[in-house]
Amino acid sequence: MTDLLQEYWRAYLWTDGTRLTGLAVTMWMLVLSTGIGFALAVPLAIARVSPRRWLSLPVHLYTYVFRGTPLYVQLLLIYSGIYGLQIVRETELLNLFFRVGFNCVILAFVLNTCAYTTEILAGAIRSVSHGAVEAGRAYGMSDAVLYRRIILPDAFRRSIPALSNEVIFMLHGTSVAFAATVPDLLKIARDANADTFRSFEAFGFAGLLYLLATFFLVWLFRKAEQRWLRHVQPHHAA
Repeated sequence: MTDLLQEYWRAYLWTDGTRLTGLAVTMWMLVLSTGIGFALAVPLAIARVSPRRWLSLPVHLYTYVFRGTPLYVQLLLIYSGIYGLQIVRETELLNLFFRVGFNCVILAFVLNTCAYTTEILAGAIRSVSHGAVEAGRAYGMSDAVLYRRIILPDAFRRSIPALSNEVIFMLHGTSVAFAATVPDLLKIARDANADTFRSFEAFGFAGLLYLLATFFLVWLFRKAEQRWLRHVQPHHAA
């Protein structure tokens, strides 16, 4: 284990000397995909709960497809399948985008986590107190103001526990990025194993880093819950 770490520990953590690798790439993919996915999920969640079928139905179909198929399959379709289409190869911008593995990985991760986050936020929006909404309407708030001041802030707070689970699942899901030759944590572990044939050490150290990253995310979301969900924490008698 010591020899393997002496040779590969930098690659496991952040660089192989020429590019970002390992844990740094894994966390960068996680931040990018969950950040973009959350931003897209907010308007989609609003559309998802809309009584207008022409708004809610397309969103429902999108979330159904991406939550009903494996992330690995989605990545392969985007990385290998879409790039194999003639129209993609003949369109300069599409060709430039889909020929880069990292772009395909981020696109697949964004679409996947956005689908889950959309349903999480839609459920939280539906659970917002009807009385609070009616009180806002009594004050003359428009739908846009209601969402900005009452519905979305309350929904965001309610969804923190579920969002924390989705971010952790997405962290674990980033391990499929090796299929697109992205030098993430698992790709470095596979390379170390191929070079040293020390599978337990190579994959064990990667598993330890995933575990530490998970603990860090759990700690962050626990702090967020303590701050924004303080009003629903149980109060113990002295």
